[in-house]
Amino acid sequence: MSTPDEPSPYATETHLIHGEFHSNSWDYADHIVPPIGSSSAYRLRSADRGAEGFGAFANPEFNRQQQAPIYIYDRLDEPTRGMLEQALARAEGAEIALAFTTGMAAISAALGVLVKAGDRIVAHRTIYGCTWSLLSNWMPRFGVETGFFNFVNPQAFEDALQDPRVMVVLFESPTNPTLELIDIAMVRAAVDRANAKRTKGRRIFIVVDNTFATPWSQRPLSLGADVVCHSLTKNIGGFGTDMGGVVCGPRLLEQDLLLYRKDFGAPLAPKAAWPTLVYGLPTLAVRSIQQIASAMAVARYLEGHSLVERVYYPGLSSHPQHELALKQMRDPRGDFSPGILLYFILKGGPAEAKERGRLVMNHLATNALAVTLAVSLGQVRTLVEHPASMTHAVVPVEAQRAAGIEPGGIRLSMGVEATADILRDLQSALASLGAR
Repeated sequence: MSTPDEPSPYATETHLIHGEFHSNSWDYADHIVPPIGSSSAYRLRSADRGAEGFGAFANPEFNRQQQAPIYIYDRLDEPTRGMLEQALARAEGAEIALAFTTGMAAISAALGVLVKAGDRIVAHRTIYGCTWSLLSNWMPRFGVETGFFNFVNPQAFEDALQDPRVMVVLFESPTNPTLELIDIAMVRAAVDRANAKRTKGRRIFIVVDNTFATPWSQRPLSLGADVVCHSLTKNIGGFGTDMGGVVCGPRLLEQDLLLYRKDFGAPLAPKAAWPTLVYGLPTLAVRSIQQIASAMAVARYLEGHSLVERVYYPGLSSHPQHELALKQMRDPRGDFSPGILLYFILKGGPAEAKERGRLVMNHLATNALAVTLAVSLGQVRTLVEHPASMTHAVVPVEAQRAAGIEPGGIRLSMGVEATADILRDLQSALASLGAR
C-alpha cells in the first residue's frame, strides 16, 4: 500500500471510502468499518511506557504518520481521530492534519500557532461572520491586529504585505456568502515576493478556509497555500449530525498544533470523528457530484427569473471570475467542480429586496419539503438562509456592504434531493411574491 506521501494507483473516491488498509493509529485490517474509540484514558503497561508516551507527544522527532503512537489520554491523541486525520491529510494532499471540535476551533488554532502579540493578519474583506468576529473582537485582546483588504485587487493586496508585522494571509475561496474567488497563485506569488525580503522566522503563511469547496472541488495546498482549514460540520461531514474542524498543512506546524489543541482543550471527540470517517468522507464524492449538478440547474433557473437581480455561482459563465474558477476548482479527476453553493439577490431597492427575501424564505419554511430554512451548509438537505441577518449578523452593516453582502442576498446550499423537487419549491416561493 502507498502512504500519503506517495502516489497511489487508486482514485481519490476509493481512498475516501477505504482509507489505508493499515493505519498506525489502529490496525483494523479485520474490520470493514473502522472501530470507534470510547476511552478517555489508556492503560499503561509500565511507568516507562508512560514516560515514553509523554516524551513522544508533540516531539518533532516522532512521526505520527509513520510510527504507532502510545495512547495516554484522549486530549493528547486518540485512534479514531487519528484515522480521520490520516484520511483528511490524504484528501487535501497535506503532510499532516489535526482535527478539532469545530471549524472555528480549527481556524483559531491555525492562527494561534502562527501569530503572537504585535503581529498582524491580512484578511480578505469578505469572510464568515464568526471568523470576522474572532479577528475583530478577540484577536485584538491578544495584541494581534487584522486589516481587511480586497484580495481581488492585486495591488491593494500586495501593498498590505509591506507591513513587517504581517505574519498571516487569511481568506476563503469561494467566499462566504458571496462566492467571490481569490486567485491563490496570485496570493502565493505576492507572498513569495514579500518573504524574499524577510528572515526565515518572519515568513508569512497563507491560510485558506476551504470549507465551501471541500477537497473534492479544490485543494489549495497544490495551488500555493501553506495551511488549509475546514469546518467538518459542513460538506465533509455531510449529514449535519456532528461538529468538527481540521487544520491541514506542513509537518513543521504539527508540534505547535498538538500542544495548542491539548492546552486549549479542543480535540475532536472520537464519537464525533467516527461519523465523518465512516459516513462523511466515503460519500463526499458521490454527494458532491449530485449537489453540483443541482447547483448548476438551480443557478441557471434563477439567472433567468424576472425577480432575480443577480446570481453568483462559479459554474456560470456570468460569474465575474468564471475563468479563475475553471482553473482552480477542479476535482481529483481534473473535471470542473464549481461547488455546491450559490448566492442570489432579488430585485428591488435594499429594503424591498430584503422584504422579498424574507417572504421567499418564510414561504419555503412553511410549504417546502426539498428546501429547508436553516443556517449551516453542505448537508444532504438543501438549506437556504439570509446571511445579512443570520450567519453574518455580527458584521456591521457598513462592513457587510464593503464585503458585497446585500440586504436582499440569499444563500443556497444544495442537497441531494431530486433536482426537480428543489426547483419546484423555489418556483413556488418566487411565484408567491407575484400574488402579493
